[in-house]
Amino acid sequence: MKIGIICYPTFGGSGVVATELGKALAQKGHKVHFITYDQPNRLDFFSENIFYHKVEIRSYPLFKYPSYELSLASKIVHVVQYEKLDVLHVHYAIPHASAAFMARQILASKGIIIPFVTTLHGTDITLVGKDESYEPVVTFSINESNAVTSVSDSLKNETYEYFAVQKQIEVIPNFIDLTRFKKQKKDHFKRAICPNNEKLLIHTSNFRKVKRVEDVIQIFDRVRQEIPAKLLFVGDGPERQRAEALSKELKMNESVRFLGEIGEIEEVLSVSDLFLMPSEKESFGLAALEAMACEVPVVSSNAGGIPELNIHGKTGFMSQVGDVEDMIKNALLILDDNNLSTFKANALLRAQEFTLDKILPRYEAVYERVLLESRRADKKSKQS
Repeated sequence: MKIGIICYPTFGGSGVVATELGKALAQKGHKVHFITYDQPNRLDFFSENIFYHKVEIRSYPLFKYPSYELSLASKIVHVVQYEKLDVLHVHYAIPHASAAFMARQILASKGIIIPFVTTLHGTDITLVGKDESYEPVVTFSINESNAVTSVSDSLKNETYEYFAVQKQIEVIPNFIDLTRFKKQKKDHFKRAICPNNEKLLIHTSNFRKVKRVEDVIQIFDRVRQEIPAKLLFVGDGPERQRAEALSKELKMNESVRFLGEIGEIEEVLSVSDLFLMPSEKESFGLAALEAMACEVPVVSSNAGGIPELNIHGKTGFMSQVGDVEDMIKNALLILDDNNLSTFKANALLRAQEFTLDKILPRYEAVYERVLLESRRADKKSKQS
């Protein structure tokens, strides 16, 4: 198949999943065309089956704000026409689903049938989509999709609760590539960070308020009072400066490192002992899955789709959002030398249930289904 993937080209979950999915589809022989305003961060290797089409966003004096949605829709039309795409897969509803709908209508007027699949990832539903200025468009675009998937049952249920969605939503969880995300022997790196064999805690995110980065610092502050420990922050975002200020206020300068956005996150995870995810909202918890694949247990909140991934008492522990005291207790329990190896082994076993070879065929089946349904509908309309 020739598949168009529309996504945000960022380190965020939706962009990561879309890019990794496209790469996997290309390896299976599909022709994959990425359509976005910048090259996706995870699109880091050459393949004869991968193509990138940049959406140009022009600003005119008449427009106070540039219109990305219109530029995207026009680019989709162009790529579908000239590359003869079979199906579109849009990741993150806003504004990708509405742009795909607009492109589909334009192409239909030219006699070209192109179905599109919308995958809901999280804040496009739980945060941005609930904004009254976006809600009608989000609802309409989801209902007009040829197929809709979500990354967790929690997100699926929340979509039905807050939006008048009539479309059936199929849950296809996020996945992990165990050929990349696996524990690597990086002893020299561990010694550089933890020269006295300290336990290493890690948090990765886009540093938005919903990630509750201050909770991470409070948890670590208490843990380091009980056992020798270090903390790594990976990622960037609006709350990073505040987190850095708080860590200095608590005199953590020698114990905390902010690494920013890095491409080879699996190398850092390989030397870590515990992953902290105290989020207020998580549609799935992809960052936690990547940690678990590298044999890192998880202390998390029980928000959103996290309970569908992190098994309480086995791969880690979950607490109520904001219950820092319980997270501290759980962190110390996991980091106990008598328990750590068991939690690490369990984390890997759980990650193996979300491997790429288990998830990829489910997306392929969705593409084949909508393609067949669209062709049947087109044939029927021409006969009538």
